[in-house]
Amino acid sequence: MRPTEWRPNTVTNPQAGQPFTDTGAWEFVADILDAGHPITPVVLENPPGKVAYELVVSMGDSELYVKLELGSGRVIGRSFHYSEDRGPQV
Repeated sequence: MRPTEWRPNTVTNPQAGQPFTDTGAWEFVADILDAGHPITPVVLENPPGKVAYELVVSMGDSELYVKLELGSGRVIGRSFHYSEDRGPQV
């Protein structure tokens, strides 16, 4: 089993002012990728040697951390949460 932290309901969607839904999180990721947001490949520990892709997105006073993995003809959402270094500033 892959470790995941896919928690869109803990991240405020800046356009709606409400937490992301699961569908909204995927739409947001697709939009920022379509817009050319930088993406960084990383080698995973679990499963060992597989490659995932990280995005760090500025969300005003916080950062969103997203990690995606490609597998079996689909995209696997591994992480969608505030960056551990810079959560929402209250």
